[in-house]
Amino acid sequence: MNRLSGKVAFVTGAGRGIGAAIAHAFAAEGAAVVLAELDGETARETAREIARQHGDAVQVLAHETDVTQPGSVRAAVDAAERAFGPIDVLVNNAGINVFADPLTMTDADWRRCFAVDLDGVWNGCRAVLPGMVARGAGSIVNIASTHAFQIIPGCFPYPVAKHGVLGLTRALGIEYAPKNVRVNAIAPGYIETQLTRDWWDAQPDPQAARQETLALSPMKRIGRPEEVAMTAVFLASEEAPFINASCITIDGGRTALYHD
Repeated sequence: MNRLSGKVAFVTGAGRGIGAAIAHAFAAEGAAVVLAELDGETARETAREIARQHGDAVQVLAHETDVTQPGSVRAAVDAAERAFGPIDVLVNNAGINVFADPLTMTDADWRRCFAVDLDGVWNGCRAVLPGMVARGAGSIVNIASTHAFQIIPGCFPYPVAKHGVLGLTRALGIEYAPKNVRVNAIAPGYIETQLTRDWWDAQPDPQAARQETLALSPMKRIGRPEEVAMTAVFLASEEAPFINASCITIDGGRTALYHD
């Protein structure tokens, strides 16, 4: 369980859900992990959980970070490097759901979606890329979504931002491939996070909403955050040295299934 031994990993949105699962998995594989999270207390609690689960020797740092602000991200990266050394792995996980009618959506909602879901990814990338390029090594993993290539009515403008994440991943992956910096994406489908449970609970019949979601999956279940984390570990490790500018889908086959 030392696939990331000696590496320093910086994970945004790491306080809960997929981000927390990735942070736990990286720590289990020997990485020093920085939890960059808007909710500082949530990040600190997750850091304490990681220490309790993986032992006092684990290297973990919580840092309150607003990914929409380049200065905040830069400050968090600086703190991480002071604590543990250069960043080897960046996981851009922070994101929000913004679903609205295109013609009635406010400008504020549009900007809020892109500020977190696309600008936030770019802010993370440009904070760590200079160091990775200078050292000639690095792995960036962007958490996209199946919304990056499949459109579901009623979800605008979230898929627009996620299409942008996929484009950014491919463009940066090609741009910095000669420098041995790999940039890849993971596209989760339905994953049982608190956001998913909150959406179910907001429906008139939460149990029916849950069952409807499960029925859409060929595997008749939805994914777990830990299953996304496993793939993030793989992409961050030396087991994926020739995977670059790619996207791995984790959705139990849903996007491959034809719906009439």
